[in-house]
Amino acid sequence: MRNEGSYHRAPTEAPPAPTGCPVQHEWDPLSVEYLADPYGISHQLRDDSPIFYSEALGYVVINRMEDIIHVFNDPDIYASTNVQDPVFPLSNSAAEILAVEDFNPVAVMSNRPEPDHGRIRVYTQAGFSNRRLKELEPYVRRRSHELIDAMLTTGSPVEFIDAFAFPLPGETVFRFIGFPETDDEMLKVWCGERKAFSWGKTNEEQQATIAEHMLAYWRYCRDFVASKRDDRGEDFASELIDAHEADNDEITYREVESIVYGLSFAGHEAVTNLICNCLWTLLSRRDQWDQVCADPSLINNAVEEVLRFESSQISWRRVTTEPTTLHGVELPQGTKIFMNFAAANRQPDLFHDPDSFDIHRSNANRHISFGRGIHFCLGAKMARFEARIVLEVLAERLPSLELVAGQEFVSFPNITFRGPEQMMVAWD
Repeated sequence: MRNEGSYHRAPTEAPPAPTGCPVQHEWDPLSVEYLADPYGISHQLRDDSPIFYSEALGYVVINRMEDIIHVFNDPDIYASTNVQDPVFPLSNSAAEILAVEDFNPVAVMSNRPEPDHGRIRVYTQAGFSNRRLKELEPYVRRRSHELIDAMLTTGSPVEFIDAFAFPLPGETVFRFIGFPETDDEMLKVWCGERKAFSWGKTNEEQQATIAEHMLAYWRYCRDFVASKRDDRGEDFASELIDAHEADNDEITYREVESIVYGLSFAGHEAVTNLICNCLWTLLSRRDQWDQVCADPSLINNAVEEVLRFESSQISWRRVTTEPTTLHGVELPQGTKIFMNFAAANRQPDLFHDPDSFDIHRSNANRHISFGRGIHFCLGAKMARFEARIVLEVLAERLPSLELVAGQEFVSFPNITFRGPEQMMVAWD
């Protein structure tokens, strides 16, 4: 599907287990049981074997915080180049769609190795400055109130994701980039499908449809960036074009296009999940929601505890660039690594009573949900910023908010992103 250095790379068949590595024949991160509750299963996996090879996934899985941090902190040996790639080989029809000459985004941030990653990050990190978030805050607050007004007009109960948690993060990142509001609905569909493409397991028909939409979205991003060259605004895309024109050796035009292409998903899906997981955990524990409503200063730590206890991202990936040894297992070059955040974030020697949710936990922010090292999640600041504002506004406007009784937490089948597909809420 792509040449080395481009944004997505079609995976090949999984290699066999490394010699001497324990093998898990049954564990599957896409199983119904694991999707329903990865934490209890991960607890057992971590206790049984800190490292093992998953036959279902074709990856070496690591389960302990210290090993995950070690991998994050050694990007020369454990490269990030596979994090946007599909987990499983593509169908011929999807591969043909994405083989067209003009589908050519390049790796830029999460999947770009050094030294280029550091060069590009200088420009992308500037876009997430405190100044820009401060400029965005009135929009996020205003839009949050508008969405709540619409919920109140509709009346209790409502499906919260469609009513609030899906539109707000998408619209926020689209305004941040500079996309026009008239394109929001089309863009949300295109971006949402990336989760299934890169982290799920789809059939041939689904893959082909998603591939068509990815191609359409890439072409949209290219046309949008081209339009911004002659019509700058107070937005991130304009800042990137300014940086490119100031020094096109430091950030290329294709890199500008590719940052726009990649950022919209990264700033959308995971934040929707985080907002939902915040409400799911807090409203399930009425005493803690009431404390947040009474004292909004608790919200920052509450968000950190959600990121630890019920993270919107429960794994990430790496691939070895050379032979190495990890937790006593010799790994050949090209070994794919699955970092199991669900196990590490509830490690009992790091977190007291790890399976309890506690907004007062003193070390809640020691979670691994945003990664570590040079690839620490660029959008972490924005995700926390949006979640904080949403909880502040909801606590002020709808303190009686509650989950409709009897519903289940059902997450979209994928290996990394976790959040409910539907969430019914009600209020007095």
